[in-house]
Amino acid sequence: MVCVGKKAPDFSCQAAIKEEIVNVTLKDFDGKYKLIFFYPLDFTFVCPTELHAFQDRLSDFQDRNVQVLGASVDSVDSHLKWLQTPKNKGGIEGVSYPLLSDVSRAIIRDYGVLCDDENVAFRGMFLLDKDNVVQSMQINNLSIGRSIDEVLRLIDALQFVEEHGQVCPANWSKGDKAMTPNEQGLNEYFGDSSS
Repeated sequence: MVCVGKKAPDFSCQAAIKEEIVNVTLKDFDGKYKLIFFYPLDFTFVCPTELHAFQDRLSDFQDRNVQVLGASVDSVDSHLKWLQTPKNKGGIEGVSYPLLSDVSRAIIRDYGVLCDDENVAFRGMFLLDKDNVVQSMQINNLSIGRSIDEVLRLIDALQFVEEHGQVCPANWSKGDKAMTPNEQGLNEYFGDSSS
């Protein structure tokens, strides 16, 4: 099972990227942050809204050196068919990041997002740093979509902490005041430097 602060499990699987089938491993994306998001099934309802939402903001992820990876229990052939289906027909035509195929459900089990009742993935999302250490994880039930703005905020917070050594308080967004992780830093954050 995946835990925050621990290395993410490596994987090896087939993926669909645009019109191609490729073999991928987690190590293929060394040197980048990784955002792995699991979704239940191709050709469903909430899923295409999420995949398009990630695609619509893909340049924001790329600007932050983040590799986006989608994953489901569907075959690569299913992914390819879905990639060729227009958006107005429920498809994901135009999505350009890799879609991992986990028909064996091994990756989904390793990441702890298997919904046993449905035999599909919950909407799990894992933010990995450049060393493949899990820095954030979120798991939503099947019917609840994710916020791309919140995902980008988490990435900004992770990168800020790595660069500055400060911590990000509640509701922190890029450009907001952070704090030094000690009593004086907390007092200064709340506007009282007399401790």
